[in-house]
Amino acid sequence: MAKIECALQGNIDEILKDFDNAVMQSSSATLEESSDFRADNARCIVRAYERYSYFGKGRVSLNIVLFQSDERIKLSAVTTGGSQAMFFKLNTIGENSFLDTIREVVRKYSI
Repeated sequence: MAKIECALQGNIDEILKDFDNAVMQSSSATLEESSDFRADNARCIVRAYERYSYFGKGRVSLNIVLFQSDERIKLSAVTTGGSQAMFFKLNTIGENSFLDTIREVVRKYSI
């Protein structure tokens, strides 16, 4: 598992669009599921993507959560999968590689 957690600044819809574009440019990436909801002054956006990992010879997932409360935006991006081991992970290259697809977007909006 690999993850990025940080605070972002900007328009949440533009940030989401940039994340989506960055991920979907990745080979074999697909949007598997999404969820968006609001409560009072808060908004939560969830995206679950998958792609094939050549290193792990399996599917890897990237889950992005954007949470906005008033003007503050928090990001949690987590990757999982891609290892062939049964009881422990031998290889996290695919997970880190999938997370790398959004690092430039994170830098662009990071506080």
